[in-house]
Amino acid sequence: MPDELLRLDGVRKYFGVRGAPWREGKAVRAVDGVDFVVRKGETVGLVGESGSGKSTLARVATRLLDPTAGTVAIGGADVTKVRGRKLRPVRRKIQLVFQDPQASLNPRQSVGTILTTPFRAQGVRPTRAQLVDLLRQVGLSGEHLERYPHEFSGGQRQRIGIARALSVQPELLICDEPVSALDVSVQAQVLNLLADLRDELGLSYVLVAHDLAVVRQVASRVAVMYLGTIVEEGPAAEVYSAPAHPYTKALLSAVPVPEPGAERDRIVLSGDVPTPIDPPSGCPFRTRCYKAEDVCATKRPVLEPVEGSTEHRAACYFPETPTL
Repeated sequence: MPDELLRLDGVRKYFGVRGAPWREGKAVRAVDGVDFVVRKGETVGLVGESGSGKSTLARVATRLLDPTAGTVAIGGADVTKVRGRKLRPVRRKIQLVFQDPQASLNPRQSVGTILTTPFRAQGVRPTRAQLVDLLRQVGLSGEHLERYPHEFSGGQRQRIGIARALSVQPELLICDEPVSALDVSVQAQVLNLLADLRDELGLSYVLVAHDLAVVRQVASRVAVMYLGTIVEEGPAAEVYSAPAHPYTKALLSAVPVPEPGAERDRIVLSGDVPTPIDPPSGCPFRTRCYKAEDVCATKRPVLEPVEGSTEHRAACYFPETPTL
């Protein structure tokens, strides 16, 4: 489709395991068969527990990691097998904002050098005015160009990371837990900045997060991951008001209610998250699901539209009854 910025079809990413003899030949199935689409103007929230494969999917989507199987298309072009210098024009369309700004910024480089690097990778020599303009877009000033990352707060460092991603004028930003390492008050400032940049520059986002409240604030569509697969996706309003997958319902039941005295029925999941080295047969969530039956162990369910909606889909044999 002409408005598709990113399309993943059947993407898998496995990591080999070395060490103990009984693990020989095993693989960590970090991403295990994901179909995912981002269109122009969308802000898609990618949520799930730690270890569900969100960050790995983000790195495969930006081609920082090669997929084990499946295809990655950026701007309508298949870039699955594109490598090296040929990836440079591709990366002008899609950029990644990393989770930890302190770890993603070189402590030995000044802010000016950090912002200059993406330009030079594209064969461009930026002017000081261009670098100052980048900093102003993210709420900083030209006097910060000569400073080093350790001289900034966590929120300011994340703004520098966003400015670096904006330097090549991308159409899509994938933000990997962009506010998880920040104080709550600073989180709101960074999220407001992302929203302003979306309106000003016409950006699209994939916002990777485990905080459902953060995603609800900015996302127009939500995809929920569990054990390397997407188990539910749809418009944010529908997913939050009427979750169809038991896992999504359990996640939402844990979100605090911002009203004194308000109560919510908590769904406490039993057991632990299975290892991605040896995931369960059939539905990956069945070992913790309160609705699991024998059929759930036979074959993995596929994403299908839930009752009353064409865009809201869930991978479950026994989805929750919609209440809309």
